[in-house]
Amino acid sequence: MASKAVPVTILTGFLGSGKTTLLNRILTEKHGGRIAVIENEFGEAGIDNEILLQEADEQIVEMNNGCICCTVRGDLVRILNDLRVKREAGRLRFDRVIIETTGLADPGPVAQTFFMDEETHGYYLLDAIVTVVDAKHAPQQLDEHHEAQEQVGFADRLLISKSDLVGADDLAALQARLTAMNPRATQKLVHFGRTELADLIDIRGFNLNAILEIEPDFLTEDHHDHDDDVSSFVFRDDRPFDLAKLETFMDLLIRNYGQDMLRYKGVLHIAGKSRRVIFQGVHMLMGADEGAPWKHDEKRTSTMVFIGRKLPREIFEKGLAYCVEGAEEPATA
Repeated sequence: MASKAVPVTILTGFLGSGKTTLLNRILTEKHGGRIAVIENEFGEAGIDNEILLQEADEQIVEMNNGCICCTVRGDLVRILNDLRVKREAGRLRFDRVIIETTGLADPGPVAQTFFMDEETHGYYLLDAIVTVVDAKHAPQQLDEHHEAQEQVGFADRLLISKSDLVGADDLAALQARLTAMNPRATQKLVHFGRTELADLIDIRGFNLNAILEIEPDFLTEDHHDHDDDVSSFVFRDDRPFDLAKLETFMDLLIRNYGQDMLRYKGVLHIAGKSRRVIFQGVHMLMGADEGAPWKHDEKRTSTMVFIGRKLPREIFEKGLAYCVEGAEEPATA
């Protein structure tokens, strides 16, 4: 990997949540950052046409504040490569990239780009997926649209907009629902007139080398009135995993349920290893890396979070329990 990989934020959120307002601000305000904003043009009105006074064939436009706006009418890998070539040649200057997905998009395929294409993976660092949630309309959107649920499920950070338009009880209910769907995403109330870039960047939600902290206490057993397709659960075990068994079982899970496994992530206690192992995945693609060493007096434990569509929790938990060292094969009927 490049010694100074360019960090990338994927910005998603349902139609009307406020993504375009935020991106217009980034492209025009004097914030001092040099950011390439990639607009996924998918038939949805995106960055204001007033801003992008461009030739029809031009896909990369430099803005007055030094930011760069790109429109993707084809392959995301190609536009990222175009940016890389121009940056390396000194024709463009930018320090980070923000990719906006369309309001009806599953952000999974965009995230997978950074796993699959070796050149993209080597030059860019996927920092985080940030999802904008419209406090006023989200309850109905989550009830009616699977895409809205998936955008919440993929998020490393949830930016809740328009909170001033709802009452305190309704906002609290929405936040509890979002927590039940995705306990690992931090939530923040935002007002786009004053939102700082720090709400979007340097989150390191996808950085395997960062210290990963999972807060299982966010997962409450409170029942809510919504049968959301997207939900989450945590698996924990103090016993060390048998690495060979775990790799085999995870491969089976991914082959059978990968399309419904939106995000999965964890810190693992592996037999014979002095360091914790950090892993994460998106759909069918998974990566792992060594984390910090276990301290001498530290309790070693494995914590895994799974977020997905109607995942068979019992199958996951029984299989993972079988993968710990010394576990006996589960009895079959």
